[in-house]
This record gives sequence, C-alpha cells and structure tokens, in this order.
Amino acid sequence: MNENKILHVMILDKFLAPYIDFVDGNFGRENHHYVFITSEKYEYGLTPEHKVEFLHTDDDIFITLLDYMKMAKKIILHGLWRDKVDILLYFNQELLKKCYWIMWGGDFYFPETKSRIRHKVIKEIGFLVTGTIGDYELAKKWYKASGEHIKCFSYPSNLYKDFHMQPKIHNTINIQLGNSADPTNHHIEILQNLTKFKNENIQIFVPLSYGNKEHAKNVILKGKEIFGDKLIALTEFLSFQKYMQFLSEIDIAVFNHRRQQAFGNIISLVGMGKKVYLNSASTLNGVMTEYNLKVFDTKNISLDLLDNEQKIKNINSVKTNFSKESLVNSLSTYLEK
Repeated sequence: MNENKILHVMILDKFLAPYIDFVDGNFGRENHHYVFITSEKYEYGLTPEHKVEFLHTDDDIFITLLDYMKMAKKIILHGLWRDKVDILLYFNQELLKKCYWIMWGGDFYFPETKSRIRHKVIKEIGFLVTGTIGDYELAKKWYKASGEHIKCFSYPSNLYKDFHMQPKIHNTINIQLGNSADPTNHHIEILQNLTKFKNENIQIFVPLSYGNKEHAKNVILKGKEIFGDKLIALTEFLSFQKYMQFLSEIDIAVFNHRRQQAFGNIISLVGMGKKVYLNSASTLNGVMTEYNLKVFDTKNISLDLLDNEQKIKNINSVKTNFSKESLVNSLSTYLEK
C-alpha cells in the first residue's frame, strides 16, 4: 500500500463488495486500499477482480496492517469485529484520531459482553459513522465515546431500489418475519403474537439463510407447530434480484430487533409501500421519524395494510432521502473532506 491512501479494514459480509463497487464507481480506486481480515476467500459477491488484500496471521495484523495504518491518510473501520484489530489500536492509540468507525450495531450492542480493550477503543476513536443518531447516543452512554458523529448510512444496501417489479398476484396476506437466523430477530415472540391470525388467509415467510442454524431450526419447528404449511422458511441464499422480487410480494413485514438491524430490508420495503412493524426499542424508529416514514409497533400487529395516501408519502420520502445522489453526498463527508 502506498502512503496517504484511505485504508478500509473489512470482514467478509454481503454489504462490502457492493460498497467497494459503489466507491470505485463514484470516487475511484486511486486513493483507496481495501484489506479483509481473513484468509483469502471469495464470498458474498467478492471476486478476484475487486483486487483486495487479505490479512489474517499475527504478522499480517501486527506488522503489515500496523504499517498500513501508520501510512494511511484515514482508516475506515467497517465495524469492529476482530479482537486483533482492537488490540492493535489499543496499543497504538495515536492512530485512533484518524479512524472512522462505521457502526454496525452488533459490534457495540450488549456492552457488558465487550472487552475492556473494545471499550477503550470506542471511547477514544476519532469519528463515529452512522445514520442513526440513537446509536451514536448509545455509544456515548455505554462507552463514553468522545469522537465526532458523521451522519451517513454508508452502504448501497440502504438505497431506494427502483425496479418497477410486477409482484405475482396473490390472494393471501404475505407476512415477512425478520431478516436472518440471528436470535436478535426474536422470531418466537412474534410467532406467538401472530397465533391469533393462524386461521386467516396468510402466509408467513421467514428468511433464515444466514445466522444461527440452531435458532433457525427452533423457529421452523415452532412456526410449523402453530401455522403448519402457512409458515415458509427461506433457508437458501437468494440473488439480489430474486430477493427484491420476494420483497415486492410481501404485504406486511415485522422486525422485532431491539437494535439497529435489517435497515436495508426495512428501507426497501417502506420504499415499496409495504406496511412495516418495528420493535419500539429499535433506534431505527428515530430514523423513521426523522424522514417522516410511517411504521408501526410490533406490540400492535394487525392485518390491515397501508392506505394509498400513506404508501405514496413513504415511497416519495425514501426516493428522496435514500437516493444514489444522497449516498454519494454523505459518503463524501468522510471520504473526501
């Protein structure tokens, strides 16, 4: 890596190959260097053509990555997921003033489970990047974070998708429950809440293609016990296009996370005019209020759909506030300043 570049520190995840493509397309590659903290593997859309570097041994982290960080103009941390990266930053705290931490949620929620080193890193990090002001406030409350807040949603998964899809005609009310097999979806609680609708003309779709396999099994068992064949588990990864087609056929979506999660799903569904329920504890409620997006509380689920007037308001707000142009502008606040 050459000096004075922007260094991106990443893990393998479905959000990151599209991010690299988006930054390449709108800001160029010349000033960016992408490092994945893992052995070499190409998953989630990442290919050799992305020309990224893989670092995973102790020498890779504590010698090569440290050298890169010292040379870098800025360090973009795509979540805080690797203990070795935490340790590296803890013992080289002068680097933290040029670190921009894109907050993912799982990397700082449940602070009692995080190491003393993680707490110190978050406390001293220079910049906290999130579009969710509630998450920034939690980092200050839980970790005494003192860095500057940069408002940006960062990933193209959070953009309005204008696909003009033709949903298949269906005579059932199609309900989506959660976005993954992560237990933080609190699936069972919602399945029990939906029991009163088990004799209605519904189908419940549960995306379970990634996350905790044991939890996925329990969700399927409980769902089938209550709803029989009306419960449809999605256990295979769908391509982006197929997943968007799936979302277009949903009528109601329920996200029972207590934290910021599934934001791309939520924005896509609200932007399609679907009725979305969020847990009242989710910091995403603040985002919905900020952009005048009407969503509902998971404590009061009904099978009523959005009226056309509210649908149009939601769609127009997502189109305006989550456009490609708005993402380019907000990314420029930390990639170009």
